[in-house]
Amino acid sequence: MKKLIGLLLVVCMFACRGGQTGKEATAGDTLKLDYAEHLQIVKHDGYTVVKLSDPWNMGKTLHTYVLVPSDHSDAPQLPQGEWGQVSVVRVPLKRSVVATSVHCGLLQSMGCQQAIAGVCDVRYINLPYVQQGVKAGTIADCGSGLQPTLESIIDLSPDAIFLSPFQNSGGYGRIEELDIPIVETADYMETSALGRAEWIRFYGMLFGAEQQADSIFHQVEQSYKDLCAKAKTSGTRPTLLMDKLTGPVWYVPGGQSTVGKVIADANIAYPWADDDHSGSLPLPFETILEKAGQADLWLFRHNAKQELHTEELVQDHAGYRQFKAFQSGELYGCSTETSTFYEDTPFHPDLLLRDFICIAHPDLGLGSPKYFLKVTPGGAATQQ
Repeated sequence: MKKLIGLLLVVCMFACRGGQTGKEATAGDTLKLDYAEHLQIVKHDGYTVVKLSDPWNMGKTLHTYVLVPSDHSDAPQLPQGEWGQVSVVRVPLKRSVVATSVHCGLLQSMGCQQAIAGVCDVRYINLPYVQQGVKAGTIADCGSGLQPTLESIIDLSPDAIFLSPFQNSGGYGRIEELDIPIVETADYMETSALGRAEWIRFYGMLFGAEQQADSIFHQVEQSYKDLCAKAKTSGTRPTLLMDKLTGPVWYVPGGQSTVGKVIADANIAYPWADDDHSGSLPLPFETILEKAGQADLWLFRHNAKQELHTEELVQDHAGYRQFKAFQSGELYGCSTETSTFYEDTPFHPDLLLRDFICIAHPDLGLGSPKYFLKVTPGGAATQQ
């Protein structure tokens, strides 16, 4: 660390904020993270440094954040280069633009929803307080998450913008020209469900809810571990197929994705368990049928306003009839249009794990699933 400090550029990170003089960075205490692989948090006297590693370029840093209490007048100088882009964030955040339903749900779980000044892709956010806020004008509709409306963001004067990074995306366009920190929500690239959930500790620091976030994470962690142990006691291990065709392509979770890991933790066999991708795999129908046609269970997500039934499925693609799970009636649908699946499960993976166990291991007596409803032949879906 001392060697790095010796390489500091004599540039004040707060020069654009009134010409205040930055203080020299000091040695700090690294916060122990048990699961997150792309997150490093070091607490210093009067500020916290958070490094996000680049999930697409091993050994590189995606972004570094210096969290400084809003009542402090200065911030430390940090070395450039290996620290990636460096942003100073005044905490706690009071007015933020949030581009994803996932993080709107997260803020609600921490009791920080009042800090949302604007959202993107509002039609995909199944949270009443967001929908009501947009209608009432207390929360601004900032357009698409991929191309937010610049004028709306300027009018809001937010203290941070939460955007999802993507590989080879080319950046965030003109938004990067604004003097507003962009918080890159790369949590979705973690390779374990608890790894992604642990990012709640970082988000809690941003909104002045660190203790609440830590408490939520530890509750989720314990619940997840208890469910894992429960799943192992089942005498069965069925095979599972996920999702369905989207146009000509069938996207299935990679073996190293968070969903792939949850399937394994639920004591369920998965045809792509040995795959090393942490994202989704785009595959043709024929490959899916060959590899997973004999799967015992079929769970899929869809965006219809109501649950699908078997007749509607085969209208989309007659080939669905060839799957064992379709023939035996062991298929379950989750409407992401009407449920809070995406708002809940990324940071509460124990809820998804419970659904999988309920369906795959009814012998364990956990009751009915919350998100995936059994699809009935020729009728609306009903809970088990």
